[in-house]
Amino acid sequence: MGHSLFPLKHHSLFLVKSHSLFLLKGHFLFFVKGHSLFLASGQIKSIYLSIYLSIYLSIYLSIYLSLLLCSYLSIYLSIYLSIYLSIYLFLLLCSYLSIYLSIYFFYFVHIYLFIYLFLLLCSYLSIYLSIYLSIYLSIYLFLLLCSYLSIYLSIYLSIYLSIYLSVCFSLFLLVFIILLIKDTLYTL
Repeated sequence: MGHSLFPLKHHSLFLVKSHSLFLLKGHFLFFVKGHSLFLASGQIKSIYLSIYLSIYLSIYLSIYLSLLLCSYLSIYLSIYLSIYLSIYLFLLLCSYLSIYLSIYFFYFVHIYLFIYLFLLLCSYLSIYLSIYLSIYLSIYLFLLLCSYLSIYLSIYLSIYLSIYLSVCFSLFLLVFIILLIKDTLYTL
């Protein structure tokens, strides 16, 4: 009787081992599929996050850099242009005024009055024109340069950052998936 139960006992032990091995393989496949689905959704989320961050950073950086660069550039240009234009206009205007005044006042006004009026008029006119033109040109150049620079920087940075961040996140997740699958297969 004991001899006849031994093959049955051996057969049931074989069934239990094969059933547990089947459950272990099924659990492993479910684990790997679940992790790959989780990682695929994580990769999609990371791509969306990288696109969102690249757009946000490009807009923020383009506004910040354009305002910073334009403010420095407008200050530099206004100073440079005011000095240049004041000297240029002063010399140009003084030459024309001196010719006009010398012809008109040559016989009527004393030489000291001629010099005084000449210098006074030229200095006031050059100061007024230099201030007016420097303010006008600095505002005009600031707005023009800011618009072009912000458009260029936003397009360039959005393309560059979206490509860079999406490639980085995708490569990072690919390496992570490969290492996870390798470790999972190594443990089996």
